[in-house]
Amino acid sequence: MPSSSAVLPDRRLQDIAQARRLVMAEGRQLPPAVLGARRDWIERSWLRCLQRGRKPDEKVEFDCVPRSAQRDSRERNQRLLDAASPLLDELARAIARTRYFAILTDAQGTVIDVRGALDHADPRVHCIARVGVDLSEASIGTSAIGAALSEHRSVWLHRGEHFYHDTSVYSCAGAPLFGPDGRCIGMLDLTGVEALERPELADLAAQVARRIENALVQRQPHALALRINWPGQEPGSPTDALLCLDADGWICAANRAARALVPQLTGIGARLHAGEVFALAPQRLFDHARASELLDTGPLEAPLWSGLLVQVRARRAGHDAPAPLASARSRMSLQQLQDALVRQAVEAARGNVAEAARALGISRATVYRKLGTRRSRAPAAGEDR
Repeated sequence: MPSSSAVLPDRRLQDIAQARRLVMAEGRQLPPAVLGARRDWIERSWLRCLQRGRKPDEKVEFDCVPRSAQRDSRERNQRLLDAASPLLDELARAIARTRYFAILTDAQGTVIDVRGALDHADPRVHCIARVGVDLSEASIGTSAIGAALSEHRSVWLHRGEHFYHDTSVYSCAGAPLFGPDGRCIGMLDLTGVEALERPELADLAAQVARRIENALVQRQPHALALRINWPGQEPGSPTDALLCLDADGWICAANRAARALVPQLTGIGARLHAGEVFALAPQRLFDHARASELLDTGPLEAPLWSGLLVQVRARRAGHDAPAPLASARSRMSLQQLQDALVRQAVEAARGNVAEAARALGISRATVYRKLGTRRSRAPAAGEDR
């Protein structure tokens, strides 16, 4: 009696064959149970190929775009290539023993980088693992590349789920890549040739894609970078929402998590001010960053205009490294360091003790005590006691 591990792949391939027969030979709609839930995008891709007049048994030509187009693509995507390069090296090590390799494409599906264990003596590897080859849906039919770029979601395809017979030797995972302005700028693909089905690679591709997107956001010119997460989840993980602000508080870059948190950012190129997102003065975000440079004060709890409460860590551009005062901790007592922090916060708040206290997360009385002064006046209207 065959083992369950042997039965499952056979059943999987039988289901794929049934799906192809229903859609391509009989022109029927694909029942959800055949390929699994939420995989109707495969049928949509097959139908697009059929509508183009393509037939599954046609010969697939893996053509390269002209050299001039390759140069233009590389220039347009240089920031993506620079941000992705170290992460692709890590990814290649992670999948080295699986017979899969990584492909990075631009928004049109043209290969701009390839990493991993590549056997170029195998023509099935060589034909797709080349910079400049066109792997768009219009060129090679249904694949993780075309599906990710069309559907803007992570996908997994195994063998005959590809449209052409020529491409049914591949199994591939794909994840789209979005730039700091929210536009789809390319995709990350993990492909194996006659390899074991590994649908978990779809999650790996999605995670690495998010890290590439975060790297792109952080490389965007900015004055202040915000890492945002929920209360109880310390900011500092790849799942953080990332927002970058210019010196005037306008949002100049955001990752996907930030766009999910702030619906106003979902429009391509939407211009939004931090004051329209946070229900506090944007200056407090800059003050929090200055305070953190001196002493780790922990994340700032910040209310959003949506009514949600989030935790924020703010860092000014160029201040990720310890500031001179922070690097001198060994020469300063904790008392001296705290006093210096309070003085800088009051100076940043232009002498407003209440505002400085809020930025530091301490009481006004503590600020006065650190300054070595007595409270000599009644609080102004609207000012904290």
